[in-house]
Amino acid sequence: MNMSPDEPLWQWEFLILNRTILFTWLVMGLLTCGSWFITRRLSTSAHLSRGQNLLEVLVSGLRNQIQEVSQQDPGPYLPFIGTLFLFIVVSNILSIVPGYHAPTSSISTTAALATCVFVAVPLYGIASQGLVDYLKQYIRPSVLMLPFNIIGELSRTLALAVRLYGNIMSGSVIGAILLGFVPLFVPILMQAFGLLTGIIQAYIFSVLAMVYIASATQVSQAISEQPQSPEEYSKQKK
Repeated sequence: MNMSPDEPLWQWEFLILNRTILFTWLVMGLLTCGSWFITRRLSTSAHLSRGQNLLEVLVSGLRNQIQEVSQQDPGPYLPFIGTLFLFIVVSNILSIVPGYHAPTSSISTTAALATCVFVAVPLYGIASQGLVDYLKQYIRPSVLMLPFNIIGELSRTLALAVRLYGNIMSGSVIGAILLGFVPLFVPILMQAFGLLTGIIQAYIFSVLAMVYIASATQVSQAISEQPQSPEEYSKQKK
């Protein structure tokens, strides 16, 4: 019998422990311990450990991707985007372990990740433009666009959550269907397919999050680069 990842394993009054919560904390613990273990003896010499080599390749790749997407300095965005990417990758890769259920196969986890992006977008936007200038973009080009811009922000968050959840769950559903036809080879193929899908979905989610953040931080730059009207130019000359 397959138990839903959100079905309680243990409950005491209002405290509930299910597989989603349990494996989410397991992934966070592995990431924390792994980060400490790799970074405890960083070196600048020519001979680097395998862990440091892997870490530097990962950080360099993330920085290059963030810079390519945002056309900005990747420093402020690297901790947030890198954390999202690593959490989703590790959550999906561990699915090869028997008895493990990826937290990303639960809509509650994907909704929480999308909510993090939903909160991060205005925070980065306000830090880049200021509160007043950031809020002004919701009424451009007209005040009538305010409800549509708000709906767009909410629908974007919902789309992120459903996209990640649907893609992760689709692999499990396809595997269960094919298992009835070819039970010998399908498990091996689906394990490889699941690993590939998990890495791709982590990449797509991180890129989309960076696109949304970049769109919020680049509005002020686009406005400042607009050509001035003749009246504004004459006022500045005076």
